[in-house]
Amino acid sequence: MSVILETKNLRKYFKTPHGYLHAVEDVSLQINRGETMGIVGESGCGKSTLGRTILHLLEPTGGEIWFDGENITGVRGKQLKELRRHMQIIFQDPFSSLNPRMTVGEIIGEPLKIYRVTKSKEEYHRRITELMDLVGLAQRNINSYPHEFDGGRRQRIGIARALCLNPSFIVCDEPVSALDVSIQAQILNLLQELQEELGLTLMFITHDLSVVRHISQHICVMYLGQLVEKAPAKELFVKNYHPYTRALLSAIPIPSIHVERERVPIKGELSSPINPKPGCRFASRCPYAKDVCREATPELREISPEHFTACHFALEL
Repeated sequence: MSVILETKNLRKYFKTPHGYLHAVEDVSLQINRGETMGIVGESGCGKSTLGRTILHLLEPTGGEIWFDGENITGVRGKQLKELRRHMQIIFQDPFSSLNPRMTVGEIIGEPLKIYRVTKSKEEYHRRITELMDLVGLAQRNINSYPHEFDGGRRQRIGIARALCLNPSFIVCDEPVSALDVSIQAQILNLLQELQEELGLTLMFITHDLSVVRHISQHICVMYLGQLVEKAPAKELFVKNYHPYTRALLSAIPIPSIHVERERVPIKGELSSPINPKPGCRFASRCPYAKDVCREATPELREISPEHFTACHFALEL
């Protein structure tokens, strides 16, 4: 299976009065065409920054981004505009990401005008109604405004807009975190149906491991800007090596009163992501940390086929 997107030691730093905040640090990953890569971790770990940096909504500080066999790290101007026909994003908040002064039809059809895809008003209108049908929006709502809808239907508008130019890669930035549980299931099922029908490749960003298990083929676990574990989804839930991954998995609720799961609490203080010192960033909260963990940064190494972990003692825990 061919690789559609790859990052090599990707970095994104933000300048602060106290130094540089290392939001994304040396992230290397590959996403196969037609698959879903789940990116999980607690709030503030750099998941959304990673997705936005890949799309050039934020410019990378260092490293490389490869898309469809081409190095797109330094693209600008017309090249970047053309690239965005193939790479899109679904935002987390289905309300603030939509212009309240535009109708549903205008929001979905805006990319068609920007890229001058349609040649007539009839073709323009037909494409909008096709997209509305595709994501499950009634055509009678074409002249309605975002505030007239609930969160689930607003997110469907955002999905339709992302699909407007027939992209091959979409970053889903926590697209269901602001929705009710029942609506979350509908949106997840819709994304899976669209992926199968259109051959989409997805990067699915979330803090909910139970959600990412449902939709992803591979999962990357992030902590304070770094990848600490990446593996096929099925394997990660059976065998995991990093203490942080185990703590996240132990927090997944089980809908049964007859099953007990040992909770793995995370204690201690977060390390500062501003000018971080060498060493494992999870060391201050890890119950297994030793002196070497605080002195040397662990490399992401292959523990078993396609299963990588950044922990000095991964095989001993």
